[in-house]
Amino acid sequence: MERNVIAKNTVIVGEIKSDGDFRIDGTLEGNLTTKGKIIIGATGIVKGDLTATTANIEGTSSGNLIIEKTLTVKAIAKISGNVIVGKLSIEPGADFNASCVMKGDINKTESIDGKESKIKKTFK
Repeated sequence: MERNVIAKNTVIVGEIKSDGDFRIDGTLEGNLTTKGKIIIGATGIVKGDLTATTANIEGTSSGNLIIEKTLTVKAIAKISGNVIVGKLSIEPGADFNASCVMKGDINKTESIDGKESKIKKTFK
């Protein structure tokens, strides 16, 4: 699978859809949907919703996280928003200010921000 990189000191504004993995060391202001893995490096900042199969976060994420399998939150990470995951791993020291729902199957109706919405599995 391909790996896309948003490099340090790069700012991207907009929506991204991909089948490949993503590493973010710069800033993304917008939503990212991928069937692959998302890695937010120590200098990475995401202001938007992330949807992926797995994710490792060292940097900052503010928005909804919908991770089908495992979300790994490193000790220096800062996360705020709503999180829906299959499995969750948080290292001591992480700043995790989020409401979190752990599901085996995330293809169900969930309430985010008090609104009912259908969350469809985008993974195959």
